[in-house]
Amino acid sequence: MAERRVEVALPVPVYQNFTYTVPEELSESVHVGSRVVVQFRNRDFVGIVQGDSAGKELKRKPKSIKSVPDVEPVVTAEMLALCEWIAEYYVIPLGIVLRAALPAALTGARQSDPPRKTQRIIEIVSPALSLSERDATFGRAKQQRALFELLESLGGRSSIDHLTQQLSVSSSVIKALETRGLVAISSEAVDRDPFASRNRALPSTHIPTREQVRAIDRMSAADPGEVFLLHGVTGSGKTLVYIELLKKVVLERDQGAIVLVPEIALTPQTVDRFRAVFGDTIAVLHSSLSDGERYDAWLALKRGDKKIAVGARSAIFAPVANLGAIILDEEHEASYKQGENPRYHAREVAIVRAKGEGAVVVLGSATPSLESWVNAASDKYELLTLPDRVGGATLPRIDVVDLREKKQPGAHVAGPTYDWVIRSELDAALKNTLDRGEQSILLLNRRGYSSFVQCAECGHVMTCPNCSITLTHHRAPERLICHYCLHREDVPEKCEKCAGVTLQQRGLGTQQVERLLSDRFPSARITRMDVDTTSGKWAHTEILDRVGRGEVDILLGTQMIAKGLDFPNVTLVGVVDADVGINLPDFRASERCYQLLAQVAGRAGRGSKGGRVLIQTRVPDHHAVRFAVSHDYNAFVREELDGRVSPPYPPNTRLANIVFSGVVEDEVSKLAIAAGEWLRELIAHAKGSVEIVGPAPSAIERIKTRWRWHVLLKSENPSELTRVGRYFMERFEVPSTGQLRITLDRDPVTLL
Repeated sequence: MAERRVEVALPVPVYQNFTYTVPEELSESVHVGSRVVVQFRNRDFVGIVQGDSAGKELKRKPKSIKSVPDVEPVVTAEMLALCEWIAEYYVIPLGIVLRAALPAALTGARQSDPPRKTQRIIEIVSPALSLSERDATFGRAKQQRALFELLESLGGRSSIDHLTQQLSVSSSVIKALETRGLVAISSEAVDRDPFASRNRALPSTHIPTREQVRAIDRMSAADPGEVFLLHGVTGSGKTLVYIELLKKVVLERDQGAIVLVPEIALTPQTVDRFRAVFGDTIAVLHSSLSDGERYDAWLALKRGDKKIAVGARSAIFAPVANLGAIILDEEHEASYKQGENPRYHAREVAIVRAKGEGAVVVLGSATPSLESWVNAASDKYELLTLPDRVGGATLPRIDVVDLREKKQPGAHVAGPTYDWVIRSELDAALKNTLDRGEQSILLLNRRGYSSFVQCAECGHVMTCPNCSITLTHHRAPERLICHYCLHREDVPEKCEKCAGVTLQQRGLGTQQVERLLSDRFPSARITRMDVDTTSGKWAHTEILDRVGRGEVDILLGTQMIAKGLDFPNVTLVGVVDADVGINLPDFRASERCYQLLAQVAGRAGRGSKGGRVLIQTRVPDHHAVRFAVSHDYNAFVREELDGRVSPPYPPNTRLANIVFSGVVEDEVSKLAIAAGEWLRELIAHAKGSVEIVGPAPSAIERIKTRWRWHVLLKSENPSELTRVGRYFMERFEVPSTGQLRITLDRDPVTLL
């Protein structure tokens, strides 16, 4: 019999699969989508079988598969096809995509069969005992008899932890029953559910509005693969629409669904609302869970025990069978784009997966991305609108506070004063809100104590030795920290350049605003929510639960507080400095600013008390600010799209950003320049419709000791961009010196 060979995709940065032979004893276990352990370059890897080898000529005899960890394939044919599309479109080796699509517990070769959490179970094995038999068996052993009869009342079995920890049963009594042969003790796998301890919320009593009913009915009747853009103002009840749609998909049709949210911070609130309706059919997948918890959730979905996957972008790979719907809440969010290989966008992957598996896609947002808006305008998506807030609530009034009217006082070592950071209008609004016993949210999209430390004598700014950015000052503990590479150093007593002793804290961070607010309102309960205060596993949840219980008067935070949160007692939202990020050298800066302002404004007035928003800015005439104030998304889109025509930027063209990096600056620039010339020759020879911009240093030239240059490829033809990008990544030779690397980012959300 001819030797069987298969093609295996490995998680290595090489654009090809690898051929391995299948030992006869493993042949029955090896299928398309199976995990296999193989040796590659003297190391063991877990690979995925892509199919039988088509008899290609090999330079050397292939190695054999070492083992097959699973009885059944872990990757379905549909998921394999999806990963192949991602690998092709985003120009990434297939093995790296497949590794990202599986739980981390399944991708390690050292422990290819991941351990499950187990619990010890005690179970009655003796036949039923009559009253006289019980008297004879137990005699004076009253505790043993009580335990035996307790087990009977529990259905004949129980976990030992439940008996010993919650019912205070002695382990010696358990052992005595086992010795008598009346019970047996065994171990069984148990799923870890990190949300099981949360109290089950009551289902919403809202009756859908006419617009909501229209949206629900249209999506319920959709053809497989249809895509809907649900454009609803903040507070219009998009989540209610999602839930009503899933009732039809999951409860009536017995199909599965995936719900994506952009922030881990939103997951507990979202999960609570979905669990109130769908109970334990919800599985949660996000990065704060342990590998074991994620694996258990993945298994429960694959077995069909759970029908709905809720999580951040990687949940798009959840093994949901018979998929009926994929929902992306806040579809405009940049966090749906993966920042490292594989650099996929969950929105695009969702649409391709839904078409392959016959599901409906719902993209929900109060501020849709321009790409989605243009797709809806050209009928690629169907637009559904929710123009009004539910329950008769109105959108909050938004006022602008012009920061130019009051200049910052003279240089002061201690940093900005309260009345410079919080102007009189916002201060009065905060005081009135506190006096009424209502809650406020303050947004400053910059964490830390102050942005940077600068010498007042020579102007030198303390910068990171590894990255081309300033170090951010943190007060507790007193440190200068780089938010890219996490380099830390003490705050110097004198300038490292001129030895001057007058060091000024310049700029503003959430820590500093928190201190100023505490001094101004000493009796107020102030909570800060940013990356520094939410590093713990349940930190997001604990903070938001306290806000919901009314234990927080002022919630101060970065962009993570700007979206999705629904607290009826929040009647004031203040934006401390709307200009953060508005002038970044990035073509999406204005769009992101508008979205952030509109989203955070939407946190106000969601209850019957109404609400007010104050935006502090130095550019009140900027179109992102003007149209956020007037709640006019359509007018913002018109002006923003006009600005992306010449030179063309998405959605008027497609982009691929090729980034060159290395530890020696001169070698990186030479590599980028050589690559630019190579690409120009390739495009001229192929007579393609791809435009090259650059090469040039990246906006942030150095990150984590690595210098960065980039080349931008533009084309209106996506397949042309794929062809050029793939040919370049496969054929262009990278010198082995200077730890040089090339990455290609297709459809980048930022060019920084």
